[in-house]
Amino acid sequence: MGQNTFLETVKGKLIVSCQALKDEPLHSSFIMSRMALAAKQAGAAAIRANSVVDIQAIQDEVHLPMIGLNKVDYADPPVYITPTIKEMRAVAATGAEVVACAVTGQPRPHGEKLSDIVAQIRQEFPDTLLMADTATLADVKQADQLGFDIIGTTMHGYTPETEGQNLATNDFAYLKEVLKTAQHPVIAEGKVDTPEKLKRCLALGCHAVVVGGAITRPLQIAQKFIHAIEV
Repeated sequence: MGQNTFLETVKGKLIVSCQALKDEPLHSSFIMSRMALAAKQAGAAAIRANSVVDIQAIQDEVHLPMIGLNKVDYADPPVYITPTIKEMRAVAATGAEVVACAVTGQPRPHGEKLSDIVAQIRQEFPDTLLMADTATLADVKQADQLGFDIIGTTMHGYTPETEGQNLATNDFAYLKEVLKTAQHPVIAEGKVDTPEKLKRCLALGCHAVVVGGAITRPLQIAQKFIHAIEV
């Protein structure tokens, strides 16, 4: 699938994030592959997945475009979404149409520079799209300058500068600013937890929307119901 084909395939549609970390009950490549199958049967246009093994398991189960990433916690730097050239290469080598990485202005492991990583991946995997998981408008501008193909809002609310902020606050005021600022297609991601919010993101002009926890994390879903009883 070419670059333009991926963007055409997901335009105006839902991308389902199928992820479970090591401390979560559903942490299993097999389970994530079945989650992806359920997403496909529901009509999802693409899958977002974490780790090479999960990506490959999902590719074996469903034939949908893939946004791949690899969450790795290094000792000091805070960047954990596909943080180094090593993880970028590994994800790109799976054949995932898109590789996502954090673009948050924070230091990367081993002193690596994001500009160097982007240049190297472009050289080694020229047909692979790059998605920037940004937190702020400054991140969006940096991602555009570095030539990322897709701007994501994934990290908004998950960095020290944006902690506690929500994409949907004030009728998606921040998202509106992202859409004004970005020079590449914007994929909304982060706390889009209802169908109504998804539709609003698309109506505002997002190219597509990623939904994860509200669909694929039953622990979080159940906790909301329990919390409603307890308050």
